[in-house]
Amino acid sequence: MDRQVEVVVGAHALARVAGAVVVVGHRGTGRLTQDSPAAMALESLSELVRAATEQAPGGPGALVARQATRWLMKHAEQINPGEPIDFGILSAAETGGVALFLHGAVTAVVAEDGRVERYRGSDAAFTVDRVVGVPARAVALFVDDAKGRIPELPAERGIGWLAEGVAQAGGAIVWTEGGRAPVRSSGGARPARRRAEDAPLPTARIDHESPSEQREAESHNDSHAAVPVAGGTGDAPRSTASDLHTAGTAPHGIEVDPHHAHTQLAGTNPAPAPDPDLQRRLEATAKATALTVKVMGFKCARAHPSDPRAAFCTVCGMPVDQTQLLIEVVRPPLGMLILDDGMTYVLSADAVIGRDPEHSDAVQRGLVPLRVDDSSGGMSRAHAEIHLLNWDVTVIDRGSTNGTRTRLPGYRDWIRLAPNQSMVLVPGAEVMLGNRVLRFEHIAPPPFGR
Repeated sequence: MDRQVEVVVGAHALARVAGAVVVVGHRGTGRLTQDSPAAMALESLSELVRAATEQAPGGPGALVARQATRWLMKHAEQINPGEPIDFGILSAAETGGVALFLHGAVTAVVAEDGRVERYRGSDAAFTVDRVVGVPARAVALFVDDAKGRIPELPAERGIGWLAEGVAQAGGAIVWTEGGRAPVRSSGGARPARRRAEDAPLPTARIDHESPSEQREAESHNDSHAAVPVAGGTGDAPRSTASDLHTAGTAPHGIEVDPHHAHTQLAGTNPAPAPDPDLQRRLEATAKATALTVKVMGFKCARAHPSDPRAAFCTVCGMPVDQTQLLIEVVRPPLGMLILDDGMTYVLSADAVIGRDPEHSDAVQRGLVPLRVDDSSGGMSRAHAEIHLLNWDVTVIDRGSTNGTRTRLPGYRDWIRLAPNQSMVLVPGAEVMLGNRVLRFEHIAPPPFGR
């Protein structure tokens, strides 16, 4: 069944498209218009989400993350030159959970019964790319205010429902608890007065029914009938392909209480996943260090720093003038590792991969931990390391018990790495640790990002 997407009052740009929710921060001084960078970015990202959903209707979350990362490297600068674009996307994950993709000053709030978790795009060097189980209460996206604060979730839901389309908003709340929206006895919500500066921002909601319609809905509510909910964008039909619905089964790693079933995303098939602990898969993305490494390189026609050995820009895929002089540039992310279940790690810092790398010596040396669960027992706690050397991505086996194997694109055979000897990864190369496989890819494959 449909899940209520409640609009939170604000000055930013929000869209519900193909069952996903997209929010983009409007940072201009004037009002939001169709020509504002936030509105243009929202339209572009909405098309990205729609295309990803058509390609992966059973759960586009992983594809959305990959395409949004490429969008950041290729299109964001064209929409708002010299200024960052803050945005977040909630979409269905293939495993039956919720995929979170955040960039900049945008926060996702995941509310369970009695517990709230926050994932902040501002804490990451580049992006936050996470999959979480569908929470018992709600999942929300908010644009942070100028001081980095976000609203608190309201104690009860309103009656507004964004069915499909765009709205001006501060964020959106996807309510997951129960099968219908309870109705408040008062009229339309009013923005509360601003509290002390150290207090959380109040949450205002948009209601779309008159007091008489509310009283009628309350009567239905008292008799346990379904509550009629108005569409937030006129008479547009609700999209149900990837919306949240109550299910009797749960994705891996989530127990099912027969008296209170957990939820999953409609249109998904809870196929067996190789990793039951998806919530921690991309912990390193949010912990990655800032982009401060300087190397010698070129700049493409769009002024992106690029590998001087490459004929095409490693950021946007545009051609690079090979006759220009080398200059010192801040190195961008050098690509991404795509795990065998579709999750991605953006490579912006040296990293250690294993089944429990958080407490390893490598992390003490400053490497980012990338945790990958493995059911075969063949992966070490800190199995291998990824190092970014100038413009190269290298993998090193750190004396793991069962070794690290690599396979070049176009080859069938795996090659076992000698312990503590590095190998440069080329786009399309695969790395096997235990029974898990990661593939290295550029963020913007040339030519022209195709």
